[in-house]
Amino acid sequence: MPPHAPPVVLVTGSARGLGLATARRFAASGARVHAVWRSESPQADALRREFGPRVHRADLTSEADAQALLSAVLAQDGRLDSAVHAVGEFVTGPLGELAPAEFRRMFASNTESAFLFARAALPALRETAGQLVFFGAAGLDGLRARREAAAYMAAKSALLVLAKSLALEEAPRGVRINVVSPGIVAHPHADADTFLKLARGKVPLSGRPGTPDDVAAAVVWLCSTQAAHITGVDLEVAGGFGL
Repeated sequence: MPPHAPPVVLVTGSARGLGLATARRFAASGARVHAVWRSESPQADALRREFGPRVHRADLTSEADAQALLSAVLAQDGRLDSAVHAVGEFVTGPLGELAPAEFRRMFASNTESAFLFARAALPALRETAGQLVFFGAAGLDGLRARREAAAYMAAKSALLVLAKSLALEEAPRGVRINVVSPGIVAHPHADADTFLKLARGKVPLSGRPGTPDDVAAAVVWLCSTQAAHITGVDLEVAGGFGL
């Protein structure tokens, strides 16, 4: 990369919510940000207006889409410095009442998509000694039983093991891989369960929910030189939720 050339950053799931906040935070820092959407919608049109030519459509549960996405990024900018995977669907309900298709959907969306994205992105990240960040969920380190969202948390727990294992494998190549785990983050597209937890006073730090920008700031920091010796961590951005 020529001196002072802006880094190239790819953020999946960036049509809304935490992914969009992360893409905007990187853009504000001067990075060349590639945004990704899955389904045609008004959000996709808004992405095109905001990020211009660096907007892509991809379903990250598809190996072919993941590979095509990376090829498009490299064709446009020739490199990849940071990759952020903000994809992951959510479902609540007791396991005994959950349809098998919903259980499989949690792992496809939250775990398998992360594997496919990493597999596609790692060759480019090895060239730049870049960074890869996944989105987890606060409380993964406890490995405790869950009364709510058990399938979702099981998929995120599997993602954490995947991320730590990839971090160990890629460390000799200089690639750093970490997880950012939000707690209760209120935004227009948050699940209704988020607001129920907030109403119950679940956030010790000031009693306020997190914001998408709280999470985005942590992601951008992990991808910066200030975090150059950090890999394989699960950074909770949760205001003490779960303590």
